[in-house]
Amino acid sequence: MTTTQAPTPPSAALSAAQARRVAVAALAGTAMEWYDYYLFGLAAALVFNRLYFTTLDPQAAALAAFATFGVGFVARPLGAILFGTLGDRIGRRPTLVLSVVLIGTATALIGLLPDFASIGIAAPVLLVLLRLVQGVAVGGEWSGAMTIAVEHAPARLRNRLAALVQLSSPIATLLSSGAFSLVLLLPAADFDAWGWRVPFLAAIPMLLVAVWLRRRIEESPAFVELVGSGRRARIPVLQVISRAPGRLGIAILVSLLGVGGFYFMNTFLVNFGSGARGLDRQLMVNATLIAAVVQVGVTLLSGRLAERFGPGRVTLWGGLATAAVAFPVFWLVDSRQPVAAVLAVCLGLAAVILAYGVAGPALTMLFPSELRYSGVSLGYNLAAVIGGFLPLLAQASLGWSGNASWGPALLFAVFGLATALGGALAHRIIEPASNAVDPGDSPEPGER
Repeated sequence: MTTTQAPTPPSAALSAAQARRVAVAALAGTAMEWYDYYLFGLAAALVFNRLYFTTLDPQAAALAAFATFGVGFVARPLGAILFGTLGDRIGRRPTLVLSVVLIGTATALIGLLPDFASIGIAAPVLLVLLRLVQGVAVGGEWSGAMTIAVEHAPARLRNRLAALVQLSSPIATLLSSGAFSLVLLLPAADFDAWGWRVPFLAAIPMLLVAVWLRRRIEESPAFVELVGSGRRARIPVLQVISRAPGRLGIAILVSLLGVGGFYFMNTFLVNFGSGARGLDRQLMVNATLIAAVVQVGVTLLSGRLAERFGPGRVTLWGGLATAAVAFPVFWLVDSRQPVAAVLAVCLGLAAVILAYGVAGPALTMLFPSELRYSGVSLGYNLAAVIGGFLPLLAQASLGWSGNASWGPALLFAVFGLATALGGALAHRIIEPASNAVDPGDSPEPGER
């Protein structure tokens, strides 16, 4: 492993209030990108299996839709390489503007895409291609927004402001699930004909707002310092792999639950409850809305806990909590009771978010500033390659578990334990760096 330092502190001229404004701007742009990305997950569970894979039986169509959903995660490491290189070479700010334009355009085009009945096999092919574009864009989005927010933040506020950026996830969930909840009120024929497209087309005005916000973000002090010192890496991705392979592995473990567990709850469990267990699909979508409100509180709590105990330790707790609730979550859904199903989604997502809420500082503090965008992007998005297929693996597990819920519950628990391990390892590395920072934001070790 390579030696590293905690994120370079901002200059004295940058006040806590300014750092908060940067974090809020990063939050708003990332919420728009996650909105676009989450829409696809909901549509995969509720629409694409019926309108784009119509020649398959229901089980095969569900598998195909979830496979298409997972394709976006395969593309995310490509986005991590592309945007990580750009972010560490030309700057965090212009890279973030490019990523939001790319995903907003792809999402709007999905809303205009004809279905299988209209253009045949071209429909699912184009759907996969647009999902790939989404994946490439998201490959550099979260990592860039988190990097620029943390690099602006005074050390004493780093965990809190990083958790603020993480609110983009529940906000996007509320917007995407809320949009689908509204269009599901339409008659079934209207929903299939045009209603499901409306949330995707809403990406157009949201894109304009996001670009305006991103252009107002200041470049991070850490990157400005890199340019002045001439320390920018020529090929940062290769240097992450050669200089910090162990830290990259830890970053993958830390990210695994936040990426996979979130989509497991908001995509697979929605399909499982409304399909295999016969619950109303409107109820399951509404459950994700209620869980998103819970997510806001847990995200803020995780940031405060990280201030006291460190982000690595809180990640460990979140992973263990997920493993503990994995089977109870499915027992609640198996009961086929509406209140129990809503509680299951809230309980499972709360455990996941306890770990995910502090992923930002946990990852950024693993890598030095010249490799930070690339290191965070690679770790987070390599985890996404595995985690993005968790809904598909869970759907397949129903086959070898005889449609019993212990199959997907076991997978959920394994992901939790993997991230718990990552949190424990991360704590051993980043805690000394955190303790070395005084409340006055003096230079970090290696920067003196």
